[in-house]
Amino acid sequence: MARRRRGAGLQLDSNINVVNLIDVMLVIMVIFMITAPMMQGGVDIALPKADVRPLEAKRGLVVTVRRDGTIQVDDAVLTESEFTAAFAALAQGRAEGGIYLRADESVPYGTIIRLVATMKNAGVGDVGLVAEPEPGR
Repeated sequence: MARRRRGAGLQLDSNINVVNLIDVMLVIMVIFMITAPMMQGGVDIALPKADVRPLEAKRGLVVTVRRDGTIQVDDAVLTESEFTAAFAALAQGRAEGGIYLRADESVPYGTIIRLVATMKNAGVGDVGLVAEPEPGR
């Protein structure tokens, strides 16, 4: 009678057990889903609500950025450098009702961020971005 070697009758299973890999993937996905909203930074601005009363120009200071890059503060037309230099004086005493920033949709995002930063550096805490409602709403 021939002796069998230990384990000689067992076949080798060459399949990969993917259940453990799926578990790790799901845990990592949950971690990213929880931490992703916390990682988003931004400019601290107070956006106007959808059901607010119509804008009254006398209650706040209106800053408009035109397509060509000129900036209009109520009736004064300024360049970006003039706006940076003069905004603190223009907003003094008139910014209690908030600042309303209106910009043409073709104005670069970087320009808007620089203007909001200038406003924040001047001590303005309430900046609202003005937009028109979409047609049909």
